[in-house]
Formats: sequence, C-alpha cells, structure tokens
Amino acid sequence: MAFDSRLLGGIGVLSAVIEAGSFARAGEAMGLTQPAVSRAVARLEERVGIRIFNRTARAISLTDEGRRFYEAVAPHLAGIEEAAVDAAQSRARVRGKLRVNVDGTFGHYALAPRLAEFLERFPDLSVEISVRDRMGDLVADGFDVAVRFGIPEPSSYRARLLLETRVLTCASKAYVARYGEPRHPNDIATGHQCVLMRDPKTSRAFEWEFHRGNEIIPLAVAGRLMVNDTGSLLGACLGGTGIAQLLELYAKELIADGKVILLLPEWVDETFPLYAYYHGSNFVSAKVRVFLDFVREIAA
Repeated sequence: MAFDSRLLGGIGVLSAVIEAGSFARAGEAMGLTQPAVSRAVARLEERVGIRIFNRTARAISLTDEGRRFYEAVAPHLAGIEEAAVDAAQSRARVRGKLRVNVDGTFGHYALAPRLAEFLERFPDLSVEISVRDRMGDLVADGFDVAVRFGIPEPSSYRARLLLETRVLTCASKAYVARYGEPRHPNDIATGHQCVLMRDPKTSRAFEWEFHRGNEIIPLAVAGRLMVNDTGSLLGACLGGTGIAQLLELYAKELIADGKVILLLPEWVDETFPLYAYYHGSNFVSAKVRVFLDFVREIAA
C-alpha cells in the first residue's frame, strides 16, 4: 500500500482519543467537534483496513487489531514529537504528561516520596500515577510505562530489570515477647501465626520460602489473616498479629528504627525483582527514558 500522508493526521487523532478515553474529550483537547473526531477515526479505519475501536452508546474500547496497530505506531509518534522539539532547539525536551501504572508497594514506599525531586528536574512534565493490582494492557489503558514486582510474563512490551530486593522475615517486638523468636524456618510452621499476602494472579496466599546460599526451604505457613496490600501487611505486622515476609526495599528502615525485628537473619537470600515495562520499539520517548533512569536511581 502506497503511503497516504493523511494517515499521520488520523494517527494523531487516534492517539488523542486513547489518551482522553473518549471522542468527546479528545475533541475538546484538539479543538475539534466530537463528530469530526469520529469521522477522522472512521477514515483511519478505512485506510488501514481494520476496526480500531469497539463502540457502544456509553464507551469505546480498542479492538485487538486496534491495540496492536497503536502499539506499533505510538512510539514513532513520540519520536516525531521529539524530532520536532530538537529541530526547534527547544529546551523543553522532556514535557507533556507521563502516565505510570505502578505496583502499590513501590509506588507508596519508594516512588511517591521522591516524586517532588523528579518533577523539579523537569518543570514541563506532569505525572499521573495509577496504583493497580495488575499491569493490564498499557496501550488500551493509555499508560506510557509500568513498574511492577515479579517475574515478567511473555508479552510484546520491553522489560527492564530495575532491582532485586531481598525478602525479609519480620515480626514486632510485642509478638516476639509473647510467642518467642524462631530459630529455624521450620519453627514458624509449627508454632507461629503468619500474616499472609494474597497473590493477585491466583487469589491464594503467596508461598513462603527461605533461602540460605544454595539451600532453599519451602514452607507451608498458617495464618488467620490474609491481606492484599503492603500497607495492611505492615500494619498487621507492626500491630503484633503475626510474622510477615517484607521486602527489604521498605522494611530496612523499620528494622533500623527498631519497629520490627528481623527474624532468621541467616535466611535472607531470597530476592524479588522489580521491572519496568514500556512499549516495544527502538523509539523510547524522552519522558519515559528519564523516568526509567530516575526509578533506577531511587531503587539503587
């Protein structure tokens, strides 16, 4: 198919619709009427030969073909924008809105406290943080980048390892005073209450393991409380409900301040990875690039 220069304008409208979430809001952002936006999308669908959106009276959503199409072209739009900025010799190279899908643990305890520093570096950039249990579809949901704990699943996104934080077993002073301190991982299974963390992928509790060098002990632990977020896990641990497995990323300060006790300090070799995900392309926008660098900096 010969290149149709009008495609670029249609793709620009498509990008605005995805970012705004509706034809009406995209029209407001672009200074167009809703029918004009709808016609532009319809022309784009006709030119590329696919249906890009599922439309109902109340909402729109990307079709599978539309998602794949936008995933392929979105990074190139960012590259065109950056090239235009460079050509104008503008100093505002990092600008616009950065939408981030973030794991709650990292968002609450590492990213949010440092965002003021990031925004100060880039005064022409605004950031929207969305804390979610799962990454979902970055393209359909309009996200530029995601930061999630866990092993990457197969996908079309690019994944960058940011850190591997240790898994620490902790309890409050009150809990240890009442129930004693375990001397071996097996002691936890036989005489202790644990605070369990729900795995959003399975809706069951995360399994516990204890690592010491090459030695690994999987452990079936018991507990009357299961939570689905780090704040509740920390609160229950600090309140003496039971033993909890915490990530060193945020637990190290609690241990240093004496708010929790590190149990079994010789069994702390298990690690949990933190990855950043972004659209798979050789073109990475300036705002995503500086954000990835910043996250690696604060996660170090």
